[in-house]
Amino acid sequence: MAARAPGAPLKSGAESGVASSPIGAVKAPMAYVVAATVPIVLLELMIDDRTVRLVPLLILLPAFPAVVGSVRQTACAVGWVLIVITAVLVYRPLPSSYNFAIVMVLAFVLGVLCVVTCQWRIRRERELLRVRSTAVALQRQMLRPLPILTDRVIVDGVYRPVEADRLVGGDVYEVVASPYGTRLLFGDVQGKGLPAIGAAFAMLGAFREAASREPTLTALVDDLEQAVVRHNAFAQQTGEPERFVTALILGIDSSTETQAVNCGHPPPYLLKAGPVTAVQLGDPGVPLGLADLSPAPRTVAWFPFPPGATLVSCSDGVTEARGITGAFYPLEERLGAWADISPWEVAEHLTEDLGRHTAGEHRDDITALVVRRTD
Repeated sequence: MAARAPGAPLKSGAESGVASSPIGAVKAPMAYVVAATVPIVLLELMIDDRTVRLVPLLILLPAFPAVVGSVRQTACAVGWVLIVITAVLVYRPLPSSYNFAIVMVLAFVLGVLCVVTCQWRIRRERELLRVRSTAVALQRQMLRPLPILTDRVIVDGVYRPVEADRLVGGDVYEVVASPYGTRLLFGDVQGKGLPAIGAAFAMLGAFREAASREPTLTALVDDLEQAVVRHNAFAQQTGEPERFVTALILGIDSSTETQAVNCGHPPPYLLKAGPVTAVQLGDPGVPLGLADLSPAPRTVAWFPFPPGATLVSCSDGVTEARGITGAFYPLEERLGAWADISPWEVAEHLTEDLGRHTAGEHRDDITALVVRRTD
């Protein structure tokens, strides 16, 4: 999901990926076939040496529409090549009719193979399109498109799974306007890609239900803990590995003080007048799913989040991103230059700058949420 300007259509990168298809990548592949035919035929007619023949090269041209065009376009290219080869060899015959037959048979056989290959490619593309459409429907159920607006905050950001062909990964987020204020979840499931989706879906479902029901943030986090534990119990029965989830849960109400429960997640950064600082939340606590390993109960931390300020929470795919020299991404330093711009611009600048720092090489899911307090 890319950052967007206010008023831009809520269309995620995943949805736009489904709308595109390689079939429509080239509008008229026959034009390229004809354009490639002309110089080959002219050179064939200009060369006086009868032992050097270029016209057999034409049998390779239908491979182009077979890769990028439709079956009809490929069949037209095969027919065009057969007609041109026949006309040229009638005008300028080969040494024997045997050679002529070999060229024509090869042109016909390779043409049929191109048509069959094109049919297989299009059928494969349609199957992949259906699978990708299903993944988009799953993404809509898991992660809402950004930006998200409540009566307290505007949330925008960037979400990019590490696997380019995946639409969802191990990073999750959610925003719920509850009777107790706006509640936000930033989470990172152990692992990445499709294997992490099960635990992510279990936690999101529990958060959406408990955020409007539980009056306290600690009770909400207890519900999330139980959801992850139940998922791990089911995963153990099916032979899947158990997973933990690092998470940051925020509660924003009418007070200028915001509540937070940190379950092993990187701390957020607060952007306001003055230097950018990481929010001090005390002991980060253990991740969700591992509460039994810690005797200490989860506690709520409070920090100032005044109207007009911006909070940036990033996954470790951002905080631990390394450049080509091995240096970590200087997140705090970069955020200092973006304190006075809109949330969608912060997300846009962060995405572009992170790409430059890592030279486009990402080793983990990348999630950066930008929360601007409006009330």
